[in-house]
Amino acid sequence: MDKLYTEKIQKNVRTLRPELQALSEYIYDHPELGHEEFLSSKAHVELLEKHGFEVEYPYLGIETAFRAVYKGEKEGPAIAYLSEYDALPGIGHGCGHNLLGTTDTGAGIALSKLVDEIGGTVVVLGTPAEETNGDKVTMAAADTFDDIDVAFCTHPSDGYYASGTSMAMEAVEFRFYGKTSHAAAAPFEGFNALDACLNTFNNINALRQQLRPSARVHGVIKEGGEAANIIPDYTRAEFYVRAMDMPYLNELREKVIQCAEAGAMAAGCKMEWGHYEASYQNLITNETLSNQFNQNMKELGIEMQVEERDSMGSMDMGNVSQVVPAINPYFEITSGKSVSAHTVEFRDCTKTEAAYDGMEKTIAAFTQTAIDLITNEPLLQAVKEEFKQTMLKQG
Repeated sequence: MDKLYTEKIQKNVRTLRPELQALSEYIYDHPELGHEEFLSSKAHVELLEKHGFEVEYPYLGIETAFRAVYKGEKEGPAIAYLSEYDALPGIGHGCGHNLLGTTDTGAGIALSKLVDEIGGTVVVLGTPAEETNGDKVTMAAADTFDDIDVAFCTHPSDGYYASGTSMAMEAVEFRFYGKTSHAAAAPFEGFNALDACLNTFNNINALRQQLRPSARVHGVIKEGGEAANIIPDYTRAEFYVRAMDMPYLNELREKVIQCAEAGAMAAGCKMEWGHYEASYQNLITNETLSNQFNQNMKELGIEMQVEERDSMGSMDMGNVSQVVPAINPYFEITSGKSVSAHTVEFRDCTKTEAAYDGMEKTIAAFTQTAIDLITNEPLLQAVKEEFKQTMLKQG
C-alpha cells in the first residue's frame, strides 16, 4: 500500500463510520423484502447524494434500484460497488444485507474522496431482491456494466474468506394438469395431478445417484390440491437446480425436466414448466483482482482464508462476474464464532463492534484496491486479460 493513500483512506473511513453505522442500523430496524425496499434504497440514495453522487433512481424501471455516479476531475477507469439491502421473511436481515449494502456504499463514498486527485469514476449500484429475483441479473443483461472496468461486492460472514465461487442455479417450476373426480365414488374417472407431482419428486430422488456430488436439486409442492375427497386436477412444484458451472447446470436441468415429463405421463396428466425466479450463473472470481484485495487486507492485519468447498449457495453476483472482472469476498461479523447465515443470531451480529470493525477494514481494502487499479495500468490490464482468457475458455 502507498502510505499516503493508506492514511487518507483510513481517515476517510473513520469519518464516515457514524453515518454508515446509522445507515446499517436504520435498515436493520426497517427490514423490507425484495422489490419492497423503498425505505432502504431511499436511505442509500440520500447518503450518496449528500456526498456528491449523481443518482438515477429508480433505475432500469426497477423502483428500488439505483445507479449513483461520482466522476473524478481526471479520466480513469470506472469502479463499481454493488449494494444489497433486501431482507428475509420473518427474521429480517438474517443474511446481513443491511451491513452488506452499507459496506459497499461506504466503499464507493470513500473512493469518491480520492478520485478527483487520482482520476476515475465511482459507480454505486443499488441491486434489489438478491434473495429471490436478483436484479444484478437484470443489470448484467441490460448492459449496465459495459462502461465499468471492475465490480466489487462483499458479504458478512463468520470468517474472512477470499472470493471463491458460487453455484449456478435455475429456479424451475412444474405445473401438472389432470382431471377432477370423486376420490371415493369414481376415482377411475380422474387423472391425478398430485400423483404426477409426487412421481416427479420420486423420479428426481432416483436421479440423485447419478448426480455429481456438488450438484443440488431441492423443491417444494406449492399447490397440491383442494380436498382429500377430490382428485386434484392441478398441482404446482418449485425446484432449485444447482451446479458448479453452466454446462452441467444445463445438462442437469434437462434431466430434471425429463423426470417431470415422465411423472406426468405415468399419471396420465399434462405438464408445463417455466422459471419462477431469475436464474443465477456461477461466480467467476478474477484471481488477479482477488489477490490484490487479499494483499491489502493482509496489510490491515487480516489473513483472508481460501476455503475449498464442494458446494455452496447461489448469488446474482455470478451473472455480473460473467460480464466484467469481479470479486465477492466475505468479512467476519461473529467475533470468531461459527454462526450460520439466515438466522436470528446472524442478524443480530450485524450490530456488533466486530461487524463494524469488519466493515471498516473491508471498505479500506476495497478502496485501496480500486486505487491500485487506477494508478497501476499494468495491474488493471492484467485483471482484464485474465477475464478475457477466462471467457474464451468458457466459450
